[in-house]
Amino acid sequence: MKTYVFRVVIEPDEDRFYAEIPALPDCHSWGYTYEEALKNMKEAAELCVETMTEDGQPIPEEDSQTIRKARITLGLVV
Repeated sequence: MKTYVFRVVIEPDEDRFYAEIPALPDCHSWGYTYEEALKNMKEAAELCVETMTEDGQPIPEEDSQTIRKARITLGLVV
């Protein structure tokens, strides 16, 4: 098992929040609240990493400086 830590970006829109992990291509989610967007992003990230692993794709690792400067991070154990 390996632990990954990713920077999460959550931005408000008119009536919801959009979330993404820039290091994981096409890994996006949303929620009506900030907390819901973060929860949904965690589920989406787990699926993205699982799919990438099954497809034999390398999982990108965030730079430690990027992680330290990030407002929000998400840890996954895969």
